[in-house]
Amino acid sequence: MSLEIETIGKDNVKEFEKLLKEDFKKRDLKEGNIVKATVSEITKKNVYVDLRGKSEGIISVEEFKMSKELDGLKVGSTIEVYLDKIESYKGEIIVSREKARRMGSWKRMQKSFENQEEVQGIITNRVKGGFVVNIDSCLCFLPGSQVDTKPLKNFDHLMNVPQKFLCVKLDKARGNIVVSRRAILEKTRNKDLENILSKMKEGDIVEGTCKSILDWGCFMDLNGADALLHVTDLSYSRVKKPADLLSVGQKIKVKIIKIDKETKRISVGVKQMHPDPYKDLEKKYKLNAVYKGTVSSVTPYGAFVKLEEGLEGLVHQSEISWTKKNAQVGKYLSNSQEIKVKIIEMDSEKRRISLSYKQTLENPWSILIKNYKVGSIANTTVKNITEFALFVSLEKTDLTGMIHYKDISWKESEESLQKFKKNDLVKAKILEIDADKEKIRLGIRQLEKDPFDYFLDKKDRDIVTATVKEVLRNSIKVSVGNDENLLITIKKSELAKEIEDCRPEIFTKGNKVDCMIVGLDKEKRKANLSIKELEKHNQEIAIKKYGKDGTSSGQVLGDILGKVFKSKNKKKGKK
Repeated sequence: MSLEIETIGKDNVKEFEKLLKEDFKKRDLKEGNIVKATVSEITKKNVYVDLRGKSEGIISVEEFKMSKELDGLKVGSTIEVYLDKIESYKGEIIVSREKARRMGSWKRMQKSFENQEEVQGIITNRVKGGFVVNIDSCLCFLPGSQVDTKPLKNFDHLMNVPQKFLCVKLDKARGNIVVSRRAILEKTRNKDLENILSKMKEGDIVEGTCKSILDWGCFMDLNGADALLHVTDLSYSRVKKPADLLSVGQKIKVKIIKIDKETKRISVGVKQMHPDPYKDLEKKYKLNAVYKGTVSSVTPYGAFVKLEEGLEGLVHQSEISWTKKNAQVGKYLSNSQEIKVKIIEMDSEKRRISLSYKQTLENPWSILIKNYKVGSIANTTVKNITEFALFVSLEKTDLTGMIHYKDISWKESEESLQKFKKNDLVKAKILEIDADKEKIRLGIRQLEKDPFDYFLDKKDRDIVTATVKEVLRNSIKVSVGNDENLLITIKKSELAKEIEDCRPEIFTKGNKVDCMIVGLDKEKRKANLSIKELEKHNQEIAIKKYGKDGTSSGQVLGDILGKVFKSKNKKKGKK
């Protein structure tokens, strides 16, 4: 019995497999095709469909939400799905509703793209950078720049409303479709624009409405045609921002200055309706003449002054003040201020006028030359202290002079600067005035007697007595006369005739030493002293007077004792 059951069971399995294969052939399930399926179950996350396969297919609910099919979907509904795989590694059938929609509408969109045909769709929702458009169950991307011909702030009136679009990009590899609503609007507008342009010509004066204002100009609406009014065509004078003169919705008259028939662009201007103020400029204004004007704007590099309506000139910051080359313009001039200016340059071709404000004011250098002369004494105030000089302002003037540290004290030391601080009142002597170079040099030490006057009646090779003031490693500093402000350095090599005696340490502060003047330059105020030359000089005198070996009191002690020692040595030798 068992053998019979086993034989019957094997036959039934073979027969079942045969019937199953025949059934699969009739179902025509092939991967990569669109097949019809019946919805068997709907859950919160998935939709289960029956393809009459080994198992049911599973589709995510999100694929139905994007196209808003989920609301009308119910069990028993027949839908088209894309068969991705008949059997995965888990034994499941993999299907997709999204791919089925795309494949069905892709061919229609491809045909529309090739023929540039209009398609109808609905803007369903907003995404980053644009919107999602449902065109015949195919989800396309609408960039924000392709929504309208002009920027829009509110898009609510466009949502969920049937509209026409044009396919501008189709990427089969990525499965992306980009559409444009702006292209449809431009087509319609171009047809209307041709009719409007046929009624216009260059040179016409028309009325327009300001649609939008930008930093470089504004767009005008000329009875349905858009025109550009550039900032340079608003006025002959300088315009910082178009918003200073115009506002959105304002109606003004403009002149058509250019019509480009190829691009259908219109350029208009306001200043072209008025005469050019730069025409015959040389007849109306003269060079180096003074005129009244109004400050129209103040900038870091200068101020613009309006001479007449539409005609402006620039007062550069270097022409604001006599005393400050890089003056802060805002401290001297302000908007709407009426001033006098001098024309220093005119150029009609370059449409440029250069003005000067300071040349209408009295030059403080002329006042200085009238009130002060070289050698006169001035009251000054310390304004700044640097590493090398004091900068002081002269009384009753706005000018600044310099007192170099060498002109503070006869010692010519940088330490002299430390005695002063800002706002100190200082009396100084004017040493130099150069109006061309705008330079004033003053001195404080010139108010005192020059200690170098000690050498006025002296000459080279004269002998003077000096006092040691400082002992250094390679020299000593001495003062001559009764003035201690004049210090002279005697180098180590000039301290003695013999090299072994050239030692600064043998001198002490306060010692009196006799020196010889070896280099005197009264013009440069320089004097060199030498003890060495004095010793040589004394030796020359002794040789002339007493002979080479010297006699009596003129002999040197070493020479006398040397002779005594020699005579004693000779007597010992005889014994």
